[in-house]
Amino acid sequence: MRLSTVILPIHRWSEGQKIWRRAEELGFHAAYTYDHLSWRSFRDGPWFGALPTLTAAAVVTERMRLGTLVTSPNFRHPVTLAKELISLDDISGGRVTLGIGAGGNGFDATALGQEAWTPRERADRFAEFVPLLDRLLTEGAVTHEGAHYSAVEARNVPGCVQRPRLPFAVAATGPRGMRLAARHGQGWVTTGDPKLFETGTPEQSRAALGEQLDRLAKACADAGRDVAELDKVLLTGFTPDRGRPLESVDAFVDFAGRHAELGFDEIVLHTPIPDSDFAADEAVFERIATEAPAQLNG
Repeated sequence: MRLSTVILPIHRWSEGQKIWRRAEELGFHAAYTYDHLSWRSFRDGPWFGALPTLTAAAVVTERMRLGTLVTSPNFRHPVTLAKELISLDDISGGRVTLGIGAGGNGFDATALGQEAWTPRERADRFAEFVPLLDRLLTEGAVTHEGAHYSAVEARNVPGCVQRPRLPFAVAATGPRGMRLAARHGQGWVTTGDPKLFETGTPEQSRAALGEQLDRLAKACADAGRDVAELDKVLLTGFTPDRGRPLESVDAFVDFAGRHAELGFDEIVLHTPIPDSDFAADEAVFERIATEAPAQLNG
């Protein structure tokens, strides 16, 4: 079981760099950030770009992996994203994981002046976005004419430090997304079943997550791939457990252990933010980071 964190890009770098450095000092496997233009209750406050933030984080850390949870097609194009990711992978010395999803109906969906896409349109775009990005990160020159994205002799020399490219962690719960994870992912990400967040129980949530894992295994089998090849990542904070796993080390170890039994091998916690949905005791958070892995992996 690996323990990672999400650091929201809400701090000016004079303060933010201390948080990223501290995440590495605490021994987190990875530190991720959200790739949005603005997000939920943070919309009217500071919010910085994900890829510049990760680039700065790469300079002030040495060992910890870095990544997005998650990038989406809402305001990204595969050609420009590939160039930025290759640069980030180089600057970080090959420590980048790209979390990638289909996007949603948040503020990003209309920020460029477009109408919000329907779920079908998001799935269609995602199904074209991921394979094209895969090609752009592994081939020296790519030409593609698709329904939604085009590339004309797009050059990406020298490619990623990680070979054949940096890993994808595909966020998916539906059948089409699961197939993309099975074909192109080195990891799979979920936040659980959103329908259970308000009124469900932790037991119902774990059952739903177990069903998601079963669907992932089937998608991998259909693709001729062993599901064990994929990392299974749970981004916490969106299940009926809410903040309870951060109340104590014992509470977290119980939570993480139950999800490890389902098949998850990476748990991602939000770095605490006072006066928000991610408020938590900083001292308890740091104790979880430093003490829980030994209990889970002993």
